[in-house]
Amino acid sequence: MSKKKKTGSFKENLIARSEEASTVRKIVFIILIGILLILIIGGISGFLYVKSALEPVDPESEEQITVEIPIGSSTSTISSILEENGIIRDGRIFQFYTKLNNDADFQAGEYTFTPAVTFDEIIESLKHGRVMLEPVHTVTIPEGLTVDQIAQIYSERFDFTKEEFLEQVNDQAYIEELIANYPDLLSEDILDPEIRTPLEGYLFASTYNFYEEEPSIETIIDEMLSQTQKVYAEYAEDVEQLNFTVHEALTFASLVERETASEEQRQQISRVFYNRMETGMPLQTDPTVLYAIGEHNERVTYADLEIESPYNTYYVEALPIGPISNFAENSLKAVVEPAESDYMYFLHDSEGNIYYAETHEEHLQNRDAYIN
Repeated sequence: MSKKKKTGSFKENLIARSEEASTVRKIVFIILIGILLILIIGGISGFLYVKSALEPVDPESEEQITVEIPIGSSTSTISSILEENGIIRDGRIFQFYTKLNNDADFQAGEYTFTPAVTFDEIIESLKHGRVMLEPVHTVTIPEGLTVDQIAQIYSERFDFTKEEFLEQVNDQAYIEELIANYPDLLSEDILDPEIRTPLEGYLFASTYNFYEEEPSIETIIDEMLSQTQKVYAEYAEDVEQLNFTVHEALTFASLVERETASEEQRQQISRVFYNRMETGMPLQTDPTVLYAIGEHNERVTYADLEIESPYNTYYVEALPIGPISNFAENSLKAVVEPAESDYMYFLHDSEGNIYYAETHEEHLQNRDAYIN
């Protein structure tokens, strides 16, 4: 190759390398600009997110939200509770805020906040164990009541009638909405046309605080269902292991509830019901007969036992179609933790004592001895 050709080739390579280097520099510059923009955008987004999280969820809201802070709760647990209940936007930001301000020693208890509350107001309340508002109304719903009886109690306290309450809780569209809102508690089982009242057994016996002068029926129902869901969640895994649905477990609990008020007796009666179901014997519990006929008689007649109702446990096998009342927590506990025995029968005397028997012959002897 001539010297002239070599020189030309060298210049071409030099130009090519120069162009390649220029392209690389442009690519690197574009990448750096891109990274810088990402960092800037990310920084701005992060700043805006944190700023938003530090502000009240809804400054205009007057909704009252009650939360329970258990004894010994860490700041992390408290942050999660507040976030889950819609009182703050981000529990991690609240947790960081409390650490940054060296806030601690929060008090356990029941607090009522609104989505309009600030971080500082929340912290002040938690540090001094002070709820944000005093309830306007406090209503106690005893255990063992039907929806009809619950409706009567509320109608005496608020500006709606018993009939209006019952109309609301029997409205199918409303019940379907509740099923969607409480999927871990409510199911299509309560829509069975033979169910007398869909929410029977689901309105938990407890004391409820209301922070409005005239809470709506929907607000009351939400309060009660939330409490039922909270209590049931403690036993959900045990119920699942028993191969019961939620509906079956609450139905079972209502039967135990209506048979006796004693926690120890409830565990014994629960075992009797299990023993009967295991042998294919009907549960034959009188409270289901009274519910089936819709009357509060003191005694059940032989004619009553013949009523053809999906609630009558002398007529149907195993559990009735649904709960016959609400229940106390220890009734549900008795369902998942029954006593150990081989008893198949029991009866009440006039003083509320219960006598158990393993055989029908022993049961008849108890009846002759203790029932006048």
